[in-house]
Formats: sequence, structure tokens, C-alpha cells
Amino acid sequence: MTRLPPLNALRAFWAVMRKGNFRAAAAELLVSPQAVSQQIRLLEDRLEVTLFERKGRRIEPTERAILLSHFVQAGFDEFAEGIQRVTNSAHRNRININVSPYFATRYLVERLERFRDRHPGADLRLTTMIELPDFASDEVDVAIQWGFGQWTDFETALLISDPKIICCSPELAGHISAPQDLTRHRLLHPILAQDLWARVLRHLGLEPHGAASEIQFQDAATMRRGTISGIGVGLISRIDAEEDLKAGTLVAPLGMDALADMEVADIPGFYLILPRAHRRIGIVASFCDWITSENWTDPPQAR
Repeated sequence: MTRLPPLNALRAFWAVMRKGNFRAAAAELLVSPQAVSQQIRLLEDRLEVTLFERKGRRIEPTERAILLSHFVQAGFDEFAEGIQRVTNSAHRNRININVSPYFATRYLVERLERFRDRHPGADLRLTTMIELPDFASDEVDVAIQWGFGQWTDFETALLISDPKIICCSPELAGHISAPQDLTRHRLLHPILAQDLWARVLRHLGLEPHGAASEIQFQDAATMRRGTISGIGVGLISRIDAEEDLKAGTLVAPLGMDALADMEVADIPGFYLILPRAHRRIGIVASFCDWITSENWTDPPQAR
């Protein structure tokens, strides 16, 4: 049986993989950068492989380091889950949920009482964040984030798709009558998906590099306001676009269904995300079962 490397070496390795350099890893572990470097050398000697390419002051993980990091993360998740079990925290009623602000306000908040009806003693702690949190340092049990299902290191489940509508102000709409007209205007998109317009333009038969200019926004609400103000053409969630088109503050110059037949892989959505070990905690498993059973396309008052 292969002898396992020392735990300190694995901790140092995992810290370096997450932080990107020895100094930041050392700060997290409360040791010197030299101590981290020694642990990495020890691990490389024990495994007889090179884990990091040293290029001056920079380090880059090798392919083997990237492969190993997935298993080390899974191992530490298992350690954490085991500690929770022996301290009875697996039977706790608190659940820490981190949610995309848009999903929280548009979908989740009005439905949370349904989960409380199932589990009256549940202690829900809800925070919002645009990007995926660090489950360990942020003490998050589950997250709900917007994206394309790219979180391969975690358990994920699509809750609802977020199809987009090409929208602009009424003033700009008079200058857009065909897909190629989009390339003459500023394109607005969320910073979390810098290739979203590229996917859209390819779907419309255009070259992405042909766009005049782009502006990135941190969140959907700000991008929506920018589109209404007329600074560019935005990709607006259907649920918002329907409201704005009805109010006359936005126009869909190419029609509401211009992107209706996009490839499924190119349509973003909101995903439930959690480390696989977290589902073994009773209250977390119950929350996951509830949230994946909800029909998020139905208005909350309709059920």
C-alpha cells in the first residue's frame, strides 16, 4: 500500500493551488513562505513528480498538480464532513445559503416559506454574492449561482434557465433592423460571462470580433439600467424584458424569439452548487431536495 504524504504537505499544496503563490498560501497557513516551499518539495519528493514549474518568482501548476488538486479537495471535504458528524453538527438545523442577488430577489425570497413549512425548525442564513463563494472560508453550505454549469468540481443542478432577449432603448431601436446592425453599437454584458455576446453573435451568423465596443457590468440589474438609459444594446432576462417591453422602456429590435433556438449549452441558467460531502448533512440534503423539486417557472402566487 502506498504511503500517504504528510497532511501538512497536502495542506500546503492545496493552499498554493487555491492562492496561486507561496506567499499567499503562507499567509493563510500562518507560516513562512519558506516553510510552504519546503512542504511542496517534500510532497514532490514523496510522489516523485513535479507539481509546480518555477519561472523566476512565478509558479505554475503542472498537469499532474491540477489532477491531484481535485482529489485533495475531495479529501479535505470528507475530513470536514467527518468532523461535522462526530460533533453532531450533521444534525444541526442551520443552513448557510449563498445566492446570486438576482435569483434571490426574483425567485427565492418569496418561496422560502415553503421550505419553512416543511422544516419549521430550520435556521436559514441567506447571503448574496455575484461570484461563487469559497465554501470553506465563507462557511457556506450551498450556493445558487448564474452561469453555464461550469463548476465541475462540485455537485450541480440546473434550477431554471435564463434565456436572454436582445433589447435596446426605443431611440436605438430605429437603427437596428437586422443582426448585422448590432455590430455598429455598443454591446452590454455581465462580467461573469464575457463570451455571452460572442455566443449570441455566432448564433446569429456573425463574427464576434466585429462588434464596435462592449461594456461589462457586475450585475444584471445595472446592465438593465444601462440598456434602458440607451448607452448600448443589452441581453436582458426574459422575465425583465417582458416587463420593460410592456412599459415601453425597452424594445426588442430583432423580436422576442431571435434567440429562441440557441443551443442549450449557450443558454445560461441558475444552478444549485455544493461540495458533494455537504449533501450528507441532513438539513442541507433536505434543502437540496426541496429546491430541486420546485417549479421555478411558476409565479410563487400561482402555487
